[in-house]
Parts: sequence; C-alpha cells; structure tokens
Amino acid sequence: MEIIESLKWRYATKKFNTTKILPKEKIDLLIEAFNLTATSYGLQPLKLVIIKDKSKQADLTPHSWNQQQIADASHILVICIETTIDTAYIDKHFDTIKSIRNTPDEILKPFKDQLINSFKEKHPEEISNWATKQAYLAMGNLLTVCATEKIDACPMEGFIPEKYDEILNLHELGLTSVLVLPIGYRADDDMFADFKKVRRPINDTVILL
Repeated sequence: MEIIESLKWRYATKKFNTTKILPKEKIDLLIEAFNLTATSYGLQPLKLVIIKDKSKQADLTPHSWNQQQIADASHILVICIETTIDTAYIDKHFDTIKSIRNTPDEILKPFKDQLINSFKEKHPEEISNWATKQAYLAMGNLLTVCATEKIDACPMEGFIPEKYDEILNLHELGLTSVLVLPIGYRADDDMFADFKKVRRPINDTVILL
C-alpha cells in the first residue's frame, strides 16, 4: 500500500519552493531510474537533459507558455528523442548486448537483422512517433519514482520544442525535445497540493475478464 499512498500524495505541482534544491543523490536516483525505463526492443531512443542553471530556466520560461514552474523548480528534466535511429544505432545497441551478456553473434544476428530491415522500411515520421511513445514511458516511470521519493513534479507538454531545441543546442546533439518535467519541492502555499485527487471509479477504468 505504500506505493499507492505515494501516488495519492503526488500531484502536478503548480508552485515550487524556490529556496529548496534537490540534493545530488536524488538527481542521481532519477538518472538511474530513467536509464532503467523499459523501451521497445530495448533500444532506448532517448536522452535526458537536466537543467539546474537558473538563467537557462528563465530563458525557457517564455517558451513554456510562461508557466512559472519552469523558472522556479529545483531542476528541469527534458526528455528527448534521438533524431536518427539507423543501422549504425542498432549495431551499437547489439554491440552493447554482446559486451554485457557475452551473447554469441549467431544468436543475436537474426533479431538484429530483423530490426535493421524493419527500421529501414519505416518513414522518418513513423520512427519519430515510435520514439516519442518511449519518451512517455520514461515520463511515467520518473513520475512514479518521484512520488516514492517525495519529489514534487509537474509533467508538461505545454512548451515549444523548437525553441527548447534551439536554446539547449539539441540539434547539435542529434536530439529533439518531447516532454518537460520540472522537479523540486512544493511551495507551502500551493493550494493545489490540498485538492482532492479526481479520478474515475475503478470499475469505469478497469475491465476484468
């Protein structure tokens, strides 16, 4: 029941305490959790950009529909997708599998070839949409970990990715921003913290067969 209580505790934080900064060990934990997120085929077409530079946060705020959480949060997590998922990327992934598990090439090759051929046939937009779905998996995982660690967070789609990409020089890194997650500690006067959580009844959202 502890995880359920943590999920009941969390909410989309509207106002952060600007004087409280997350310690390094909490950020390190979130980094590890991000890296352990499940992704399709295990390809991890994602990178996490972590911003703690207040001037950079201020620069990003106007391009986040002026949501003050961007300026006030302890840190900003920007979940990005890789812009190029090609044969070289897939080869590197399987090289990593081999180095960690010592799996023989003859076992890896059929699946690797299947993936390479599959991605060659996909339109770039299709690959981008696929990668974006993985970003949402990462966001969900991070939100759950934040809840269990009593880290406040506010998941956001409300920002202008092109401006983020420009300000953070993401194109030079082969990345495109997809989701934003300000994190920190809620302000004592954030009235939304005390609102009752609104969810549909379980019998309206779950079907048991």
